[in-house]
Amino acid sequence: MTRFMASAAALAILVGGAALAETHEVQMLNVGTDGERMVFEPAFLQVEPGDTVKFLATDNGHNAESLLEMMPEGAEAFKGRINEEIEVTLDVEGLYAIQCKPHYAMGMVMTVAVGDAEVPDDFLEGRIPRKAKERFEAQLAELSAE
Repeated sequence: MTRFMASAAALAILVGGAALAETHEVQMLNVGTDGERMVFEPAFLQVEPGDTVKFLATDNGHNAESLLEMMPEGAEAFKGRINEEIEVTLDVEGLYAIQCKPHYAMGMVMTVAVGDAEVPDDFLEGRIPRKAKERFEAQLAELSAE
């Protein structure tokens, strides 16, 4: 009986931990609720390690993919196809920058902060289109406000 109870307790811990992970939905839109064109909504998420982000192809012509130079070391990159709904589980703490490849220059970007993420000093370095950089800066301000 003791062996059974230990197994049951271990199973409860495993199932309970899995139940804590959340799925966050992000819409890919031509026009957001604030009137901005070419947006992810929400444009900023604060999640826990192990949470899943589900990108919904709400409007046609969009994708979601990580920007390789703007994600935590050791994190797995992802790239959805145009008009594809994609789910990504984020296990590595840190900041993830995400783009819609066809609309990157128009500023269609978002930021996901996983865990106790801090903004790396070089996060906004490199070649980033002006509109995308402006939106990243606004998203990072949300992280600082929390």
